[in-house]
Amino acid sequence: MPALTHEKDLKTAKLNTPDGFSPEEVRNLSSVLNALLADTFALYLKTKNFHWHVSGPHFRDYHQLLDEQAGQILEITDALAERVRKIGGTTLRSIGHIARLQRLVDNDQEFVDPLEMLFELHADNKTLVESLRTAHEVASKANDYATTGMIDAWIDEAERRAWFLFESTR
Repeated sequence: MPALTHEKDLKTAKLNTPDGFSPEEVRNLSSVLNALLADTFALYLKTKNFHWHVSGPHFRDYHQLLDEQAGQILEITDALAERVRKIGGTTLRSIGHIARLQRLVDNDQEFVDPLEMLFELHADNKTLVESLRTAHEVASKANDYATTGMIDAWIDEAERRAWFLFESTR
């Protein structure tokens, strides 16, 4: 491939990675991973929102739990976005892009009861597990072992978050 010298060529050049995925596989993988990334950002922000606004007799425990979980969720975002780029796709570019792709519902209420926060995050983490499993199927079909390996770990983490949230409500 000749060197790119013209500015237009630089702007329109396709990401050239040694991935071996077909254009259709790149589209399918990018689509499912970008939706997952949007959900991950939405879940991160909701978890931080609840962390910032939790109150009541279990404040310290819930505050720490939600902060730990938010950190774990945020950690996934960079790996997801970089995986999309590694396979030759493009990824999210703005908050608006996230809003268009996210499937998890935001919570903009001024006050949410602490137990309701935990119930809602429990349900969202379970929904995320299902989305991760769907993404795993798409990646498996494309023989994208790197992505399936990452998703395996994220499923376990999301199941653990859901479990902790469930147990905290009993």
